Amino acid sequence: MARTWLSIRVELVSGHGADFWPRPGRVFAAARTHSFAQLAEAIDMSFARWDLAHLHMFTLSGGTHVSFLEWWDGDAPEGTVDSDTTKLSRLKTGERFAYVFDFGDDWTHLCTVSEQRVDPLDELGGMPSRPVPYEGWGVLPDQYGRNWDGDDGESSAPERPRPPFADLPSLLPGWGTGAR
Repeated sequence: MARTWLSIRVELVSGHGADFWPRPGRVFAAARTHSFAQLAEAIDMSFARWDLAHLHMFTLSGGTHVSFLEWWDGDAPEGTVDSDTTKLSRLKTGERFAYVFDFGDDWTHLCTVSEQRVDPLDELGGMPSRPVPYEGWGVLPDQYGRNWDGDDGESSAPERPRPPFADLPSLLPGWGTGAR
């Protein structure tokens, strides 16, 4: 029953010491049988995170915490349930909950379960095995706040080539000056 899939709106509220407005976001199609761990992975990938070796935690509206229990090594907050085995069927229509990735940089998100269900066949053209974003907006910040390759937080940004695109190979119109 494809039409029973959840539509979950996820907005990036803050992270790496910054608050975001307008908030970048994504909307996910997710089956009720998908796990919170699968939703966490989908969120992290769609928000351009590449260093995934960090703890994450969902906080549901009733106060329940959902996280990878094995990563906590026995120190998870009391009552925390495992994101690998806890299914999205726990979520109710209209429910709002939080997701935090990387407790050092605190990438925090507001998640909202839509009143409307989504049919992945209509939105995505198939039945994915994991939650998948099907809509999105906004500029995504780099996970570690870098603005260019090699940004160490102290050096100046590299100068832009003049004319623009002169550094590119001449593969497309307007690119390069014959550089290889």
